[in-house]
Amino acid sequence: MRFKLLLVLVETDRLDGVLKAARDAGATGATTILSARGEGLKPKKTFFGFDLASQRDIVLLVVEEHLARGILEAVAETGRFDAEPGAGIAFQ
Repeated sequence: MRFKLLLVLVETDRLDGVLKAARDAGATGATTILSARGEGLKPKKTFFGFDLASQRDIVLLVVEEHLARGILEAVAETGRFDAEPGAGIAFQ
């Protein structure tokens, strides 16, 4: 049996939906690292030196190789990664 590691970086308010989508697509568990911070191509604005960028959560999923693509697609659709810039990213 072969496995893949999927990494999902998602906005905190979308975490529950992404986890449910992964579970519905065949994932059996996940590890979540809360409150990570990052920056995309365009830096977020600051207000008097305070960073206004939202926190991200990192989700680690070890899944069977044949399920990986379906889980990635379900997570990306639920998180609206293609529809909204900066919403998140998923990769293996």
